[in-house]
Amino acid sequence: MSKPAKETAERTGATAEHQPRPGRWLALAVLVLAVLLVGVDATVLGLATPFLSEDLRPSGTQLLWIGDVYSFVIAGLLVSMGSLGDRIGRKKLLLTGSVVFGAMSVLAAYASSPAMMIVARALLGVAGATLMPSTLALIRNLFHDPKERSLAIGIWGAMASAGAAVGPVLGGFLLGHFWWGSVFLINLPVMALLVIIGAKVLPESRNPNPGPWDLPSVGLSLVGMVGVVYAVKEASVHGFRWDIAAAAVLGLLALVTFVRRQQSLASPLLDMKLFQHRGFSGAVLADLLTILGLSGLVFFLSQFLQMVQLRSPLNAGLVELPAAIGAVGAGLAAGYVARRLSVRLVVAGGLGVVGLALAGCIGLGQDTSTFTLGAILFAVGIGAGFAFTVTADVILSSVPKEQAGAASAVSETAYELGAALGIALLGSIVTGIYRDFATPQGVPETTADAARESLGGAVEASGSLPPDAGDGLLKAAQHAFVDGLDTAAGVGAAVLIAAACAAWFLLRGQRLEDGSAGVEPEPEAEVTRH
Repeated sequence: MSKPAKETAERTGATAEHQPRPGRWLALAVLVLAVLLVGVDATVLGLATPFLSEDLRPSGTQLLWIGDVYSFVIAGLLVSMGSLGDRIGRKKLLLTGSVVFGAMSVLAAYASSPAMMIVARALLGVAGATLMPSTLALIRNLFHDPKERSLAIGIWGAMASAGAAVGPVLGGFLLGHFWWGSVFLINLPVMALLVIIGAKVLPESRNPNPGPWDLPSVGLSLVGMVGVVYAVKEASVHGFRWDIAAAAVLGLLALVTFVRRQQSLASPLLDMKLFQHRGFSGAVLADLLTILGLSGLVFFLSQFLQMVQLRSPLNAGLVELPAAIGAVGAGLAAGYVARRLSVRLVVAGGLGVVGLALAGCIGLGQDTSTFTLGAILFAVGIGAGFAFTVTADVILSSVPKEQAGAASAVSETAYELGAALGIALLGSIVTGIYRDFATPQGVPETTADAARESLGGAVEASGSLPPDAGDGLLKAAQHAFVDGLDTAAGVGAAVLIAAACAAWFLLRGQRLEDGSAGVEPEPEAEVTRH
């Protein structure tokens, strides 16, 4: 450190370890590549679903598994991977996971059956579990100044939204010119940039005194999360059966044992004391409920745009673009607004806006205009951008640096668990209502059964019938799908309003840190430049 810098540090009370880290913004640029990677992969699947359905011909249940198995696996492994990154190094875990993520993308692109696609998506979940906790934890270690960290988290969130925007538009272009597997191959150039540049500019960071990585805890976390989410999904589709109840009991027992084991370990995989911080717990719960209310609707929106409104994939992607634009703008401004107003006002207000926007989706129909859809999705983006950025900042600010990976993993687990439950519960509402539609006279029973499996099946089945019968079958299927989507939107709106109320009470008095000068020193994770 130069002499003037030392004098400034002494005058402000800041220590050398809290001085701005050189190259931190370039390192952030590399980290957001990983966020783009995951964001593109998540949104592009929705656009590819009609093409995938036509080629692989999955059943309705298999289609739901293709959509949510990624979230099941990633939810079960996030805490373990976040803790592993704290131990072996977050940079090492991030780069290794990126390579595996690219390889599994190739496997998904060339899947030749529904079972193979489900396996590929599950393995993508394993790799994806290494990415998101590592990126947030590295941000926590790169940016010591709270205002800079808020901006960095805003950029991180904005790039996640940008990935959500790039996915549909780029995916729509690819689907218009290539086969559906190409939407997975777009991960490869992003992965290559991340690995090549990240190896040079990212600093390594880890907990200097992590303790052993407890493998029984890893197994309990995985069994518990997958068991519970699987039981919820299957029960919502098939009702209660003995095997579903057994999965639920096994999952709950595993989670209870996991929690008790963490409380008894000297170096736990997840420090349960984190949840004693009301702001931390409130932010995690808000994230969980918000994603639960949003994800099921988002999963079926692309099918609505393409198979009910009969838009091209590229046109459907452009219709969804306002959501990402709103989220990017809100994410960048969220830290500033939360400091000027209050954390709970920004989070609860953002969630309330999302809830009202979802309520506006109750009246969706085949003739809903592009302007109306764009306005609704823009409001969703703004509300979600404010809420998610501020809750991420609260979660990271609530823990010391050496626990950043574990805290980030809890945040991402809430996100992925909410996504899995949302697709399972709201998706099952759509599917349950859809399957009951009455087919026109003259449609063979086998054709009707195929049409009731999924909307994609109805589109294909209608093409095999005479024009009048085919049109009648397709219109009946579209009407039933819209009825299911409207009901799911109403349920999602209710969940978001409940999340806004919970955030208002749980985040009372919570504030973001303001400025690094004179901040109280905290334990610094070991950081080395490679």
